[in-house]
Formats: sequence, C-alpha cells, structure tokens
Amino acid sequence: MEKMSLIIPCYNEEQSVTILYNEIDRVSRELPGYELEMLFVDDGSKDDTLKIVKSFAVRDPRVKYLSFSRNFGKEAAMYAGFCNASGSLVAVMDADMQDPPSLLPKMVKILESGQWDSVATRRVTRRGEPPVRSFFARMFYKVINKITDIEIVDGARDFRLMKRSMADAIVKMGEYNRFSKGIYGWVGFRTYWLPYKNVERAAGETKWNFWKLLLYSIDGIVSFSQMPLSVASFGGIALTVLSLLFVVFLVLRKLIFGDPVAGWASLACLITFIGGIQLFCMGIIGQYLAKTYLEVKGRPHYIIADTNDPDAKKVM
Repeated sequence: MEKMSLIIPCYNEEQSVTILYNEIDRVSRELPGYELEMLFVDDGSKDDTLKIVKSFAVRDPRVKYLSFSRNFGKEAAMYAGFCNASGSLVAVMDADMQDPPSLLPKMVKILESGQWDSVATRRVTRRGEPPVRSFFARMFYKVINKITDIEIVDGARDFRLMKRSMADAIVKMGEYNRFSKGIYGWVGFRTYWLPYKNVERAAGETKWNFWKLLLYSIDGIVSFSQMPLSVASFGGIALTVLSLLFVVFLVLRKLIFGDPVAGWASLACLITFIGGIQLFCMGIIGQYLAKTYLEVKGRPHYIIADTNDPDAKKVM
C-alpha cells in the first residue's frame, strides 16, 4: 500500500480545521490503495488550532503535527511539510477548505496514468473575491510570465499532488526567500492543470489582505526575475541621454535666439521627477540587496517547538 502525505499549513484556523479533517477522513475511503498521512503544520497560531489538531492525533494515528515556535509564514510552513513528509505521493492544501479534498481521488487517477508527475489545481472563477483583487491578480500572472522563464498559470493554487521525486527537488530548493508557485515551475516535471470553480472559505477570515498579497507578488518577481534591475539600468541610461539632449537644446536656444532660460518652477519639477526616478531605481536595487542579505545570514526557515513525530526535522 502506497503512502500519501497531505501537508496542511494552519494559522488561526480553529473554525475550519475540524471541517477539513472530517472531509479528508471521508475522502480517504475513496482511496483504498493509499495510507494517508495528515501533516498539520501549525504556523504559530494564537487560537486553539493546535489544541484541536492534537485532539485529532490522540484518536487518529494518521495525524501528525508540527508546531512552530512563532509565526514564520505560509511558505515556511509548506517547506517544513515537504521536509517532513514521508509519502511516495505528497499533496499541499490549505486548511480553509478552499482547496477541496474531494478532488484528491481524481488527482490520484491522473497521476496513476503515468503521463504526469504532478497534478496542480487552478481556479477558473473568482466568485466571492473583490473585483480589485481579482484584477491585480490577473495582471500579476501576466507580468511574471512575461519577465521570467517560469510559467505560472492564471488562477494557480498551491493545492497540488506530486510524486516523491518532485517533492525531493523542492526540498533541495533551500532558499530563504521562497515563492512556491515559482519554485513549482522552476523544478519542472510534467504537470497536469486541473480546473475547478472557486470555493469560498468554510469558516473564519482570510489572512491575506491586499497589502500582503502585493508584497508577496513583489517577492515572487524579485526571486525569479532580473528584469526590474534591467528596467532601472535602461531607465537611467534613457534619462541621461534625455538630459544631455535638453542641455544641447538650451545652449542652442541661447546662442541663436538669445532667449534666457526662465522659470524656476519647471526646473524644480524636472529635478523632482529625476529624483523620484532615482529613488525608485534605488528601491529596486534595495529589494535585491535585502533578499541577498537574508540569504547570506543562513537563518533557518522554521523552528519546531512541538510535534508528535519523533523523527521530525525540527530546525531547517
């Protein structure tokens, strides 16, 4: 019997984690050839999420939990799951039921066909999502696909089922600044995209507001593209050439027409504009320097404070 590991990052999900567990338990009966391992990764929750998960583990030996010493973020939680999953098949899903466990039997059948190494899900609708957020999400996918060598399908979710070989490749991608959607694309492997209609949260509130998603998208672009640095470089060259042409124009205007250069307002606007461009370019460079700074520190991605798995890799 093959083993399937389900990685479930959790942060303040006390209202939905029981619903998820019950649904996984139901779906497991549709997977008779697989032994399930439910790996709940508690990302420093401040509510009773860990307490509820521990109650699952008491009565169900399939349940394992890893509890962080603090909130390290969803990316760290997923990485901890990959490092500690032991199944020949590995799946990642959210705890809020927006990644329906009912899709797992279909995903398994697709993998069993032998044509694919991974089955990834993508939303074909964004029902229940604010229109502004949906618009910027679509724009992000268009931009990152144009400026990077990786392909991220519009509507792609972290919910996917993969073979052990792909999971091992992801573990070897040990960078501190993680953007899993980009990592999935970078490691390659044959991926089948499974479309499904958007499902709203079973309970509770989303932990991702517009600002957090914006910062996450910037992390993704910086992690997998050097295009922003090229834009800053070419922008600087273009402004330098433009300023030289403007100086030549002013000199010729003075020599031919004897017209003095008047107006401090236009000069002030020009200086402010160029200064803004300089700060913008410095900000781009600063983003790359900051990411490099975090990488060279070599700090662990996560620290596990509590677990029921004696073989867990507690610091990675």
